[in-house]
Amino acid sequence: MAAAAAGREESPLGLEAVVEEAAAAAAASAGFRLTAVRREPAVRLQHGASGLEPLAWSEDHRVSVSTARSIAVLEQLSDVHSGGQDMVIHRTAVPAPAAACMLKVGPKKEVAECKEKFASSVDPTVSQTFMLDRVFNPEGKSLPPMRGFKYSSWSPLGCDANGRCLLAALTMDNRLSIHANLNRLQWVQLVDLTELYGERLLEAGYRLCKADTPCGELGDFPEFQRRHSMQAPVRMEWSGICTTQQVKHNNECRDVGSVLLAVLFENGNIAVWQFQLPFLGKESITSCNTIESGISSPSVLSWWEYEHNNRKMSGLIVGSAYGPVKIIPVNLKAVKGYFTLRQPVVLWQEMDQLPVHSIKCIPLYHPYQKCSCSLVVAARGPYVFWCLLLISKAGLNVHNSHVTGLHSLPIVSMTADKQNGTVYTCSSDGKVRQLIPIFTDVALKFEHQLIKLSEVFGCVRTHGIAVSPCGAYLAVITTEGMANGLHPVNKNYQVQFVTLKTFEEAAAQLLESSVQNLFRQVDLTDLVRWKILKDKHIPQFLQEALDKKIESCGSTYFWRFKLFLLRILYQSMQKAPSEVTWKPSHEDAKILISDSPGMGSTEDDQEEGTSKQASKQSLADTGKGVDIDDTAEDSLHQSSDSGGREPMVEKLLEIQAQIEAVEMHLTREHMKRVLGEVYLHTWITENTSIPTRGVCDFLMSDDGYDDRTARVLIGHILKKMNKQTFPEHCSLCKEILPFTDRKQAVCSNGHIWLRCFLTYQSCQSLVYRRCLLHDSIARHPTPEDPEWIKRLLQGPCTFCDSPVF
Repeated sequence: MAAAAAGREESPLGLEAVVEEAAAAAAASAGFRLTAVRREPAVRLQHGASGLEPLAWSEDHRVSVSTARSIAVLEQLSDVHSGGQDMVIHRTAVPAPAAACMLKVGPKKEVAECKEKFASSVDPTVSQTFMLDRVFNPEGKSLPPMRGFKYSSWSPLGCDANGRCLLAALTMDNRLSIHANLNRLQWVQLVDLTELYGERLLEAGYRLCKADTPCGELGDFPEFQRRHSMQAPVRMEWSGICTTQQVKHNNECRDVGSVLLAVLFENGNIAVWQFQLPFLGKESITSCNTIESGISSPSVLSWWEYEHNNRKMSGLIVGSAYGPVKIIPVNLKAVKGYFTLRQPVVLWQEMDQLPVHSIKCIPLYHPYQKCSCSLVVAARGPYVFWCLLLISKAGLNVHNSHVTGLHSLPIVSMTADKQNGTVYTCSSDGKVRQLIPIFTDVALKFEHQLIKLSEVFGCVRTHGIAVSPCGAYLAVITTEGMANGLHPVNKNYQVQFVTLKTFEEAAAQLLESSVQNLFRQVDLTDLVRWKILKDKHIPQFLQEALDKKIESCGSTYFWRFKLFLLRILYQSMQKAPSEVTWKPSHEDAKILISDSPGMGSTEDDQEEGTSKQASKQSLADTGKGVDIDDTAEDSLHQSSDSGGREPMVEKLLEIQAQIEAVEMHLTREHMKRVLGEVYLHTWITENTSIPTRGVCDFLMSDDGYDDRTARVLIGHILKKMNKQTFPEHCSLCKEILPFTDRKQAVCSNGHIWLRCFLTYQSCQSLVYRRCLLHDSIARHPTPEDPEWIKRLLQGPCTFCDSPVF
């Protein structure tokens, strides 16, 4: 059983009360019963996992796996163009640098002389310590090279140029760098923070402030060690996105988004980097401040962010290898709405030699105290230390204790679902514990249950776990366990997935979501997708609940959710191709040469060859996930040829009509938004890159569409345009491009241009962006575009909420 808060007294109970309490506990545990189901596919890693906490799951649904040669990145997609039931994963990698990282502790020549001096020292305490410390000798020489990654950390959503997450990576040889995936196929290093911090220390003479005593000579071994330990990172963690004020040239202030990255070093110092968003590189660095934590032998770091009565407080939780845990104040200058702790808060002070392995901070709401609170959990050996912090009239209240009896081996990994406060821990023997916090009058207690991965994957050893952003999946790094009492000869590292929610729970969470963005809930939509593809129908309760939501509030989020369900239902009805679409055909293609003498062919032969080519092309198009209209025609032909499948044909036509109706509704709603921006930001008879008159005519072309808001808006815009049309012209023949289709524009000479789904301008260039799920295309912003058009071009896909690349 979980331990309650310290000092809690229990009243004596009679026999009947004991029976009632046992029954209530059994009912509570039954209510929290979790059935873990394996989710295919299992992803095999090319190299073994490395570092502490090798798994991390980002807010934009990418899993980073630290290995001995690279960071494998697995991106989860909820593909609406695929009929396969397996999870769709896009795989990339961040390679480890080829050259070893040498920390800057002085001039190169002097450093080389000192290394030679320490290596050949007569004193064994100096020579042996120097030779065996890999911070001093990252190249290793006779020792194996220090390749691979020690730790990785994802930033919040919205930090890179595409509005996605950045990846901070720490290598085994202490190189800390930030990477971004700008084109989905390749990772780019934006900045090397280890090099920049070394330059700052060199300029400051390896002193934190000018009042410090001058440093000693580099030839002294203690000074040599001090300079290395003050820039050798242990862990790094991102803060949430905060707002700062920037002063323009005309003395106006504007709000600018920024994010903080805290880096913990071996000597206990913490460097807090502040980056302006979007982070583009070295030029986006705003400041770097160093804090002395006073923690000896630090092991782990985490941000503490607490909100009380619309006042935000922030700090850094630091854990030690000797046991203590405390919160360090962080002074956030020029950050709106943040306040600083006056002094450090000690959460655990005993030097009990239980190292702190991992720390998670979870914001919760206390139902009894009627206020927000902060739950801090830390893995210490086989135990979980927890601390509940809440602010009352008396000040900051701290309740802490330990949860025991969870694992027989030390905890190797811990993760937390920040939406409901559930904590997951695992040990190397393949056992995972789920801990659910339950509030009491004073503090809280934990209900926990065991998840045996051996019942899901067989006998395995676990090396790390991570929970998805919405708590639908648990990712696990596994290797083979013992067979017949013998260890395996070879280790095959795999990333496997298990479900933590049922389809009904995922559907209910999507319907009641406050986020209202399908892309940010990909793990939940994948569970719904899996269910529909298996059962080949949308459950009645989900259809009725969604229709009620659409009628009551009319938010476009529920229309996009309906479109997602219809597309998955359409894919579940599709006939699987009889051959592998990517595999080249070994049949010789017929060459029809009608004009060659002696090579004449009859009309029947030509028709036969044409029909074969058409059938192959239809299979290829179906596999590639082209437009719904094309795949619908192919499936209809296949269904009609087989005979006796008229109900299926009618069903497909009905679904296709519903899809087109929902897409048209979403298109009209976005057109109204675009026209609203045009009306607010243009003068009379002002020409913009947006085909305003064409969009207005397209909205009013359907007699069945009667939207009073749209008609009033269009009337105001037409008055402002003063009978001007500003048509688009084809760049090849200068003919007018009529606005008759929302997807493409065709001139009178047959030149076809695709339309940008964000501004409805024709993309008359060879380079454009595309939605993550290949739903739509968008043009790139140009320097001539005003700010309001650039804001429109930063929006997500209007059909699936996915970002655009």
